[in-house]
Amino acid sequence: LISQPARVSFVRVKYLFLTWLTVLVGSWVLYVQYSAYTELCRGHECRNAICDNYRKGIIDGSACSSLCDKDTLYMSRCLSTLPNNQVYTGSWGDHDGIVPLSRSRGENPPNQTFEPLSLSVHQSKLGEQANLAGLVGQILSVADGNKDGRVSLPEARSTWALLQMDEVLLGLLLQDRGHTPRLLGYCGDLYMTERVPYGPLYGLSLPWPLAGWVPSGVQRTVDQWFTPSWPRKAKISMGLLELVEDVFHGTYGSFLICDFAAAHFGYTDRHELRLTNARAVVPEAAFRRAMRARTCEADGDCVYGVDCHTSCDVAEKRCRGEPLRPNLAKACGTLKDYLLRGAPSGLREELERQLYACMALRGNAGQMNMEHSLILNNLKALLWRQISHTKDS
Repeated sequence: LISQPARVSFVRVKYLFLTWLTVLVGSWVLYVQYSAYTELCRGHECRNAICDNYRKGIIDGSACSSLCDKDTLYMSRCLSTLPNNQVYTGSWGDHDGIVPLSRSRGENPPNQTFEPLSLSVHQSKLGEQANLAGLVGQILSVADGNKDGRVSLPEARSTWALLQMDEVLLGLLLQDRGHTPRLLGYCGDLYMTERVPYGPLYGLSLPWPLAGWVPSGVQRTVDQWFTPSWPRKAKISMGLLELVEDVFHGTYGSFLICDFAAAHFGYTDRHELRLTNARAVVPEAAFRRAMRARTCEADGDCVYGVDCHTSCDVAEKRCRGEPLRPNLAKACGTLKDYLLRGAPSGLREELERQLYACMALRGNAGQMNMEHSLILNNLKALLWRQISHTKDS
């Protein structure tokens, strides 16, 4: 038999060992988290590098003085998920915003006049049909950070660095129509956009340990619980339909939205939709070039982004350039559960019929303009009739 003092001593040793093990594991977890954080979140280093280049006269921009001299623009919470894609919340005077920056220093623009250089670059990205003169005028206005009527070489370097990021260019193209957060200012390859107060479009972002355990069907059902009232959902949905309309043969050419995930959209206090991740958008001309250059064995090899599909020419072993589903069909798929849940009883049957007709659209929308426009206009009219008399309109 074990004596009482020996038993007490054994229990103490056991608890001491468990305490030591807990401290060891906890310290290791903290170290891993801290290492990941310091790798992902290096805003201080990036700011110092940018301000050093600004003070040397290498770069300039509308936000440089506030960032480096006045300290009125500062970065706070780190949202980064990739080391070379730094993202922070930020404040600049009365504005709250999002501050993305690239840790890879952009190349200097080639030794050409900035305007024709910008024109040639964007023609290659957007195609011949875009209103390139209007686009270059808009870019020159942004590039003139101090509004002195000319673009200096340091300002041109900053603007060139920004325009290497497609999401900045596409954000500029869409912000005039209110579809993307407004660009507030820039310095080098750091820029600040206005913050969209509500996002994602619907649902909750589950912590990663839970995300893998929740079935997708349950997730979709739960997502629809966390949405505004139905009239407000209708107004937000009209914003998405107007976005689809504006990127379909718009002022600056045609674009495809290759990921309609709710996480890429948000809305304002006035329930106006905003596209918060312009990386989901690709110029149709660039999409066609990329797909035609891709080899394939089957249709499953011809996917761009998340859901931009083309078919495979098996004889040539090359992907075709024509998208199989237009933006509108994918937008209606995103809106189906969102709009049908809580819809007025007198509207639900007709709304469901129109949404399914919309989701059935196939082929390049450019080849089916009449049907595309008819379905889009019918959906917008149906929603507008329901909310035009409410304060949400």
